[in-house]
Amino acid sequence: MRKLLSLTMMAFAATTAFAGGYRVSLQGQKQLAMGHTGVGVVQSAEVLFFNPAGAAFLKDRFNFSVGGNGLFAKTRFQNEANNWKASTENFGNPFEIYASYRATDWLTVGLAVYTPYGSAVEWDKNWVGANLVNNIDLEAVYIQPTISIKINDQLSIGGGPIYVTGGVELNRNLSRSLSENEVPLGENGNPAEVTIRAKNVTAWGWTASMMLNPTENIRVGVNYRSEITMEARNGSAQFNHVPAFAQGTFSNTTFNADLPLPAELTAGFSVQLTDKWLVALDYNVAFWNVYKNLTVDFANNIPTSVNPRNYKDASTYRIGAQYKPNQKFAFRAGYYFDESPVQDGYFAPETPRNDSMGFTGGLTYQITPKLGIDASFLYLHFKETTNSYNYTAEDGTPYSFGGTYKNVVFSPGVGLTYSF
Repeated sequence: MRKLLSLTMMAFAATTAFAGGYRVSLQGQKQLAMGHTGVGVVQSAEVLFFNPAGAAFLKDRFNFSVGGNGLFAKTRFQNEANNWKASTENFGNPFEIYASYRATDWLTVGLAVYTPYGSAVEWDKNWVGANLVNNIDLEAVYIQPTISIKINDQLSIGGGPIYVTGGVELNRNLSRSLSENEVPLGENGNPAEVTIRAKNVTAWGWTASMMLNPTENIRVGVNYRSEITMEARNGSAQFNHVPAFAQGTFSNTTFNADLPLPAELTAGFSVQLTDKWLVALDYNVAFWNVYKNLTVDFANNIPTSVNPRNYKDASTYRIGAQYKPNQKFAFRAGYYFDESPVQDGYFAPETPRNDSMGFTGGLTYQITPKLGIDASFLYLHFKETTNSYNYTAEDGTPYSFGGTYKNVVFSPGVGLTYSF
């Protein structure tokens, strides 16, 4: 019973994906095409995400941008020593909506709605890692009103509160698929499983930024986004196919958990080399070190689960360029290197990510001087990794699940930009 209980507790380590095991960098079609640079770039209302202070330097009084991406992710797993093989193909649809209005010569207000966290992973039912995760679906939507204050023609500041709403759903088996009769797998030929759900989870944070134009052709920017803790309260835990002797312990119940989304600091600059060429560089650091453990507190006298994660701070290095041959077209390309916050021994299949390289491209076609169509494309290549997820049962028995993971992600996107 104690081993079965311990394996059940491990189910809830998978909710770490909600805390940021899968950061989605798709917050604007123009800027994604330029390697997701933007803290030192002023082109459209997308600046509200990358650097709210920059909205003070937009040329038009009203600016609006909307866009979305199809996120296609494929992961392959294998462990040759045990002849384990599995794969998962998943789809996501992150989106962004930005609008800004220059109220006075020195004050610009804006609203940004975007999805920087969220993913879906669905492995084959009852695969070899089913005790860790069968499937997980998570999302976090940021709603960010901002103000931008133009100090003078060279300097501006900006920021505002952030309201976050989201949820998570996870399904996994209670025992290992290859248990060698350690524990019963379930009843009537069905494995015992649990599904946890937390909906309408909300939290508040804030962002602050500045932009400096030391010369006519150079912009420098800094943006900080605060840590936000998602406090899941009275989420549901539903157990199915539990063996008769364990049904008294594993009855449907509720749980509480705090899930941190880390603070981020981004700094960078852009240079207008000529009338046609613009280049930009960004550096971003996410402060994942705050994420030491995931603690899940259950009702019905089920023991509290404390799962160590020990994430580390992670940096992203970005570079992008834009070429505008005329007033109708703009072509863009970029690259970034994204470090994973996951350390060795904590590599779980619900967020199977490692260091990655992003290759981006895209264009804008101006239908009219006020209305443009934006398109982007991202190819994300993850470095192949052999790693494991290690944990210890309550009775001191060590467990380890590991193998080699190969990941590929690509994402086409389209959007509209309007200003007047």
